[in-house]
Amino acid sequence: MRSIENKIAWFFFAFFAIGVSLYPLLYGYLAYIGLDEALRSRKTVALLANVVWNTGFYTHISFGGLALLVGWVQFSKRFRNANLKRHRTIGKIYMIAVLISGLAGLYIAFYATGGLVAKLGFVSLALVWLYTTSMAYQTIKNREVRRHEVFMIYSYAACFAAVTLRIWLPLLTAAFGDFIPAYRIVAWLCWVPNIVFAYFWVKRKNFVLV
Repeated sequence: MRSIENKIAWFFFAFFAIGVSLYPLLYGYLAYIGLDEALRSRKTVALLANVVWNTGFYTHISFGGLALLVGWVQFSKRFRNANLKRHRTIGKIYMIAVLISGLAGLYIAFYATGGLVAKLGFVSLALVWLYTTSMAYQTIKNREVRRHEVFMIYSYAACFAAVTLRIWLPLLTAAFGDFIPAYRIVAWLCWVPNIVFAYFWVKRKNFVLV
């Protein structure tokens, strides 16, 4: 029974990670056909015309999508042990993607819709993501494998906020009937429960999903 539950959990984990990681491709297509403005309609005209902000925005979603796409496979014990060289290569790709996306996300967080509450939520997420990933890198450099696994769990929990945000936001918007209060809440709800889940996951000393 436990094995079936684990397989179901793993399936949905992979499904959402892959699905949301492809979001930048969808967004790029919408931009190409001129529909992306509907998704960014709450931004000011001046901000939408700002080259630096646009660069930060597209950099964040592109490299964030890459991190989400490659990161989930690292939690498979079978996949990891089958080829440690491949595991290290994917890990390097993930960490570089997080560094780029995290810094870009930190920048655009200061322009988040919803005022100070939303801005603080997304700034905190970016800092947590960058910190846990940098610690994961530092610990593996020091050959502290167990601590590395712990920090990678926290790092990907922060990364998975991209998924949980897209689950919570439409639900909260429907519940409140207004985007702004929903977005203020989701700026925290998309990642804090993920970190809490990661904490209990680590506490149980289950560092891999399969």
